[in-house]
Amino acid sequence: MKIGIVCYPTYGGSGVVATELGKGLAARGHQVHFITYRQPARLTTFQENVYYHEVSSADYPLFEYPPYDTALASKLVDVVKYENLDLLHVHYAIPHAAVAYMVKKILLQEGRYIPVVTTLHGTDITLVGKNGAFAPVVAFSINKSDGVTAVSESLKRDTEKIFDIKNEIKVIYNFIDFDRFRKLDKDHFKKAIAPNGERILAHVSNFRKVKRVEDVIRVFEKVYKKIPCKLLLIGDGPERQKMEGLCREIGLCDEIRFLGKQDAVEELLAVSDLFIIPSGSESFGLAALEAMACEVPVISSNVGGLPEINIHGKTGFLSDLGNVEEMAANAIKLLSDDEMLQQFRKNALAQAERFDLENVLPQYEAYYEEVIQKSVTNYNLEVE
Repeated sequence: MKIGIVCYPTYGGSGVVATELGKGLAARGHQVHFITYRQPARLTTFQENVYYHEVSSADYPLFEYPPYDTALASKLVDVVKYENLDLLHVHYAIPHAAVAYMVKKILLQEGRYIPVVTTLHGTDITLVGKNGAFAPVVAFSINKSDGVTAVSESLKRDTEKIFDIKNEIKVIYNFIDFDRFRKLDKDHFKKAIAPNGERILAHVSNFRKVKRVEDVIRVFEKVYKKIPCKLLLIGDGPERQKMEGLCREIGLCDEIRFLGKQDAVEELLAVSDLFIIPSGSESFGLAALEAMACEVPVISSNVGGLPEINIHGKTGFLSDLGNVEEMAANAIKLLSDDEMLQQFRKNALAQAERFDLENVLPQYEAYYEEVIQKSVTNYNLEVE
């Protein structure tokens, strides 16, 4: 198949998933075309069957901001026509699914039907979609897609609850590339972080309020009183400065390291003993799954898709949102018992293996084929 992938080229979950999916499909012989405004963060090396098309939106004197949607639509029309794509896979309803619908209508005028699969990742539904300014477009875009997938059962339920959805939503979970995320021997690295054998706790996020990084620090504060430990805070965002102030306030700056954005997150997870993700909203929880692939148990809230990944009492522990006391108690219990910790490490890996990229790729291939087969019927409906 010749597949066009439209995504945000950032470090966020949707961009990572879209890029890794495309690379995986290319490795299986499909021709994959990425269409974005910047080269995706995970698309850094040459790979056979992978192509990149940059969207450039020139300034237009009448607009305060460049008309990106229009530029993207024009680029998609061009790529579909001249690369002879079989299907477009767009990640995020806004603006990508909406733009894809425009592209379909333009190409219909030339007697060409391009099927569109839309993948919902979370923020486009739980945050953007709830905004009255966008809600009608989100619902319309989903309903006009030829296929719709969601990254968790939780997100599917949320979407159907928030919007009047006529389309069937298929759940295809996010995935892990075990060539990258796996337990590595990094003992020298671990000694540099924890020279006296302290336990290492980790958190990875974009430091937005919804990630509740303050809860991470409060949990660590309580664990530190019982067990010698260090905390690695990986990522960056609007809450970072406030969190640095909190560390100074509680006097734990020497034990907490703010590492900023890191390309080799897997190396940091490889030396960690526990991963903390107390999010207020999490459509899937890819960061938790990456930790589990590196054999790191998870302490998490029980919101969104996290209970679909983190199995309470087996791969880690779930707590109600904001229950810092219980999260800390569970962390202390796990870190105090070497035998339990080792068993949870094994369980975390076994659970993560269910989400191996090699298990997920055939699901997308089968779904693409199904959508393409239906495109003849959809074409007839559109031209009528």
